[in-house]
Amino acid sequence: MAQITPELVARAYEALTTGDKSKIQEYWSDEMRWLVPGHSEMAGWKNNLEEFLAFMRRVNELSGNSFHMELVVTATSDDYSADFNHNTGTRAAPESRNLNIDVIHFLRWRNGKIIEGRGAIFGDGTAQYDEFWS
Repeated sequence: MAQITPELVARAYEALTTGDKSKIQEYWSDEMRWLVPGHSEMAGWKNNLEEFLAFMRRVNELSGNSFHMELVVTATSDDYSADFNHNTGTRAAPESRNLNIDVIHFLRWRNGKIIEGRGAIFGDGTAQYDEFWS
């Protein structure tokens, strides 16, 4: 069993930025699930890796590739990790909108891969997040 460490969590997120599916699959299970908070078209469960990657492509498309997640701090245990992030982005169409929110991701791991993730947004960030994607 792989030990869940802050470095492992960071590598999992770094793999996502490559767009290389084989690299992503080193850290993200094909059967993983991810819950996106809020009430926008982006919100809801992504029920496998393909749906999650389609969500990530849509994030990049709608933000003109400006979406950025800054990993601030990570806590880990045997099967779980929680990471606090500061997320920013700009959306130019149909009108300019900025995203500037604090988020926590709660991840469940099995055999060194993420099998489930849930996002939570702090303060009025959920309203900002919904507006950004609407």
